[in-house]
Amino acid sequence: MHKNFLLSLVVPVFNESEVVSLFNKKVRSALSGNLSIDLEIIFVNDGSNDDTLISLITLQANFPDIKIIDLTRNFGKEAALTAGLKHATGQIIVPIDADLQDPPELILDMIDKWQDGYEVVLARRADRSSDHFLKRLTAAYFYRIAGDHIPKNVGDYRLMDKVVVEALNLLPENQRFMKGLFAWLGFKTCTIDYTRKAREKGDSKFNFWKLWNLALEGITSFSTMPLKIWTYIGFFISFTSFSFIFIIYKFIHLH
Repeated sequence: MHKNFLLSLVVPVFNESEVVSLFNKKVRSALSGNLSIDLEIIFVNDGSNDDTLISLITLQANFPDIKIIDLTRNFGKEAALTAGLKHATGQIIVPIDADLQDPPELILDMIDKWQDGYEVVLARRADRSSDHFLKRLTAAYFYRIAGDHIPKNVGDYRLMDKVVVEALNLLPENQRFMKGLFAWLGFKTCTIDYTRKAREKGDSKFNFWKLWNLALEGITSFSTMPLKIWTYIGFFISFTSFSFIFIIYKFIHLH
């Protein structure tokens, strides 16, 4: 049984000035029932062009366990998440979005599983009713193409033991698809189902184009499906070409 431990929350933020204070309040309220938790919250400001950084600095003045990583521009969530994980010092680390769609209360259930001996605790969405139709449709096709390499309906929200994050930080990839890297690592894993909520405030920063590019990164990095498709296409083109050559040869030979 782990009695006293440090929990690191890694929170990438981009133009979330409306939400960060509420997020901080709700996280602390959700975790207040477990007195054995020492907390650090690592906010990674991913080149926000609103007042997000000012809001974070204001919060930090009142909560010294808040750390701020301020990126020089918008590098994208995968890069921001990578930066936060490299600076996390806790025995357990939880990436979580600031929009409160992923309930902080679930972290206590994750900790129970960690104390049972699991090194990774996945948070799986029981349904995607809070997502708009297009996002649900693209997610369904993505998981179908990706196959079994990536757990279905599991995002970045999860608990990881420090040894898992240390292994992740050793990987050399520059273009990172975090869901795929998380899954590739292995370790003793269990899953908790939950219902994802609607955003508390603000709008999603992932438009269709960003989601499309992220999906392509995941498919090309962690699925053999594109290679198989182009192999079949290549065989078909080759077979068709040789057939035409044979037909032309026979035609010339007969005349």
